[in-house]
Amino acid sequence: MPATIEAGLWGLLAGSSLVIGALIGWFAPLSRRIVAGIMAFGAGVLISALSFELIDDAWRAEGLAPVAIGLLAGALLFTGANHVLGLWGARHRKRAAVDKREEDLSRNRDNSGALALGALLDGIPESIVIGLGLLRGGAVGWVTVAAVFLSNLPEGLSSAAGMRGEGRSMRYTFGLWVGIALCSGVAAAAGYALFGDASPALIAGVQAVAAGAILAMIADTMIPEAFEGTHDFAGLITVLGFLTAFALSKLGG
Repeated sequence: MPATIEAGLWGLLAGSSLVIGALIGWFAPLSRRIVAGIMAFGAGVLISALSFELIDDAWRAEGLAPVAIGLLAGALLFTGANHVLGLWGARHRKRAAVDKREEDLSRNRDNSGALALGALLDGIPESIVIGLGLLRGGAVGWVTVAAVFLSNLPEGLSSAAGMRGEGRSMRYTFGLWVGIALCSGVAAAAGYALFGDASPALIAGVQAVAAGAILAMIADTMIPEAFEGTHDFAGLITVLGFLTAFALSKLGG
């Protein structure tokens, strides 16, 4: 199988949790505490993947300066785009709380486009990272795929339940999330195809930019919901996610 197609399929797998979460959120909504627990665990897994599969690899390849510049650039890009989307009505796109979703709707009564763009903003850096994983060592970082899968699941859960409550049709809701999952696959394939002939320095820089954007996303959108839903247990669950991903990556290696 061509590596570009393989990267795309891995990205599609990671993005498919948006659809799975949407199905659960539409037909069998979970309690906010459970969604927040998944969010906390996923945040821990994602932080572990960033630390040991992205930032460390980039640092080993090119040193501290490109990593620092890339991390800051990625965080700035995400923060700026996220601020604009927040004004448009997608600030709390990973939140399960009704009051938070109503706050978004008060900014824009038809915020589904903003929610879709927000999901793309969250997912594209993650998907590009999956594609770059094939360039680094010829095999995808499955811990990264698992981390992205878990981070997407609560977004599908909360957003689908919210869209149903706002009167959106099932066809519209699932068409939106299936489209975003497909975009995740395309982004992963593009991450491999566009940088296939790139220098190690450029790949390290792109990794660092993606890592900065993902880390900012975790702090801005995942951790607040995890804490509000699980309170004093958020830190423990996040550490469990981090430890699980770290142990599996080392045992798998």
